[in-house]
Amino acid sequence: MLRSSFTKHLIEAGCDEVGRGCLAGPVVAAAVVFPKKYKHKKLNDSKQLTREEREVLKLDIERDALAWAVAEVDHEEIDRINILNASFKAMHLALEKLSIEPELILVDGNRFKPFRDVKHECVIKGDGKYLSIAAASILAKTYRDQLMSNLAKQFTGYGWETNVGYATLQHREGIKLLGITPYHRRSFTLFPEQLDLFER
Repeated sequence: MLRSSFTKHLIEAGCDEVGRGCLAGPVVAAAVVFPKKYKHKKLNDSKQLTREEREVLKLDIERDALAWAVAEVDHEEIDRINILNASFKAMHLALEKLSIEPELILVDGNRFKPFRDVKHECVIKGDGKYLSIAAASILAKTYRDQLMSNLAKQFTGYGWETNVGYATLQHREGIKLLGITPYHRRSFTLFPEQLDLFER
């Protein structure tokens, strides 16, 4: 079972993002504040769960959290400020939307841009260690997956309903055959002569 909290008394917000490595679509972040001593046997890193399990857990998180929020930074902003800064911005936007001001932010990964004057702790593979980070990963993932599934109905041939914008073979073949969409990240490696490098 994942840990309930990093400290005994501080109000903690777990924060995580998804979509950094995608070729298309936004980067999405979420922030979650759970009650102290919160427990959940099935809550885990979103990457370890099926889509169906994530959808069920999403409802548990939204019901049980003291506060939660999801935010996105679109592909155009990613191209303007780069994906790392866009990831930080998405996390900051999610934190700003929380109805409770956290006293400590638990961030998945090893880098974070400070948010206001709130203390933070970077936790490598934190979505597999702390419930609040795992919950943030699930909320961000389910939100982004739904968004990309909706876009897949408009832009067929790229497989976004299953690859959600990641550089799978189907997605790369779609780009070669159909070209790029308005939702592709122009600052990423997208074009056929560049994509061939992935095969080597």
